[in-house]
This record gives sequence, structure tokens and C-alpha cells, in this order.
Amino acid sequence: MKNSEILELSTEELVARISEERTNLTKLKFAHAVSAIENPTRITKVRKGIAQLNTELTKRKAASASEKN
Repeated sequence: MKNSEILELSTEELVARISEERTNLTKLKFAHAVSAIENPTRITKVRKGIAQLNTELTKRKAASASEKN
């Protein structure tokens, strides 16, 4: 997922997307543990995507906290 796409998402959509991606990561890890998946680099890409989403969510929380002060 591109950074420009992440910036367009609302905060609620970010939280939902993180949840979806974590579920997807769990399924990928389980599938890889049972038998080797075709493209194991997908696990790394999903992990990095989750990290990008979490980073944007943290930025937004910090921005809203600084506005309240």
C-alpha cells in the first residue's frame, strides 16, 4: 500500500485496515507453517504494511493530542 493511499484513509478506516492486515498476516504465517507458501516474501510485505499503518495512526493520535493542549 502506498503512502498516498494511507494518507487518504480516515482514522476509523486505518484501524479497520490494521485489523484486516493482522488477520491476513496470521493466516499467512499459519499457511507457511503448515506447508511452504508460494511467495514467502508476502509475509514481510504485510508486516511492513501494518507498520506503515500503525505509524500513520500514531502520527494522527499525536497530532490530535497536541491540538488539545
